[in-house]
Amino acid sequence: APAVKNFTLNFTITNLQFTADLQKPSSRRFKSTEKVMYHYVDSLLQKSSIGPHFTGCKVTGFRSGRSRDYTKVDAVCSYKDNASLARFDREKLYQELSTMTNNVTKLGHYSLDRSSLYVDG
Repeated sequence: APAVKNFTLNFTITNLQFTADLQKPSSRRFKSTEKVMYHYVDSLLQKSSIGPHFTGCKVTGFRSGRSRDYTKVDAVCSYKDNASLARFDREKLYQELSTMTNNVTKLGHYSLDRSSLYVDG
């Protein structure tokens, strides 16, 4: 069976105000924001070059950004590493995600900090 491999995904949302309850995985705000992140991030990754191998992401946390108006998102994503996936190319995936988020500016109804996207960084 193919091995499951992980990579990290980090980005900053500029129109989601950071609040203390975003640090508590048990809070309603954390759970609802996490759900929205899965909705957007999973659909992007399914359309990317790792799409057929992609198995999902888990939000590991939300952090305060440069100002309290910004929220940093940390996630760990997984994919099945097998022969039909040449190799995990984080630069290629970064480029794809960059294109799909309008040059790292839009994720659904969220605005992104252009310099905040990291793939396995």
